[in-house]
Amino acid sequence: MRHGDKINNLGRKAGHRRALMANLTIALITSKRIKTTLAKAKALRVYAEPILTKAKNDTTHSRRVVFSYLQDKEAVKELFGPIAEKIAKRDGGYTRIIKFENRLGDNAETAFIELVDFNETYTTGAEKAEAKKKRSRRGGGSKKTTETPSAKPETTAKATPVEMPQEETTQEEVAQVEPRLVHWSYPENQFETIETQTDIEKTREVEVTPAVLDDEGNVVEPAVTETETYTETETKSERKLKADAQLAPDGVQYDRLTVMLLDIVKRQNQRIEQLEAKVAALEAQ
Repeated sequence: MRHGDKINNLGRKAGHRRALMANLTIALITSKRIKTTLAKAKALRVYAEPILTKAKNDTTHSRRVVFSYLQDKEAVKELFGPIAEKIAKRDGGYTRIIKFENRLGDNAETAFIELVDFNETYTTGAEKAEAKKKRSRRGGGSKKTTETPSAKPETTAKATPVEMPQEETTQEEVAQVEPRLVHWSYPENQFETIETQTDIEKTREVEVTPAVLDDEGNVVEPAVTETETYTETETKSERKLKADAQLAPDGVQYDRLTVMLLDIVKRQNQRIEQLEAKVAALEAQ
């Protein structure tokens, strides 16, 4: 019976499971966001968050305790450095799990697990929500303070533009985030169709003399064939952008997960371009 067994063994023995969790935690600390199966992500959150809490107390003892779990000096250095500064004001909940599509092959559920404070897309939205909450609390506080005087001070307190600076800052934050959520594409009038014709030489077998058959239908003399070369013209139409083509918003908005995935693809493409440039430079030498 498995009464009270809340640990997901992940199909591994205890030693293998501890090594897996340690390696995933190191990858999460160094990369800030990793993709794995949903079951491993949920198990990693339970394993990693107490270690992240240890990083808030930067002492030799805490460092040794964390190192006993991770066995990686660079990860410990990163954890007690930039990560500890980011999570200093957060009381738990350092990680976020975002479900992703099922994996090809075994159809396993996959997910992203990331450090909350290192996601700029979600963090900016949280700051905006926090600013709105502060604004509503100020409004509530002003009502409480103006309950005892007469009705005139209440109207003046409501009319005073105390919240204008916060409105300006929130609009600036929205201006920084919202353009990333809008889908930009090339309109149809920015494309042109170019037709190209190419001559392709082909060969075919041509029968010069037919085969000679007897009365029973058997071949007496086989047919004589020659190889003939002829030219065939193929027309291809290609759709290309105009030289002065410009992007325009098409009214479609991305969700935040799509924006995050597009950022990942963009960084990967930049990495590929850098590697191609290095290969080209080495070949030139």
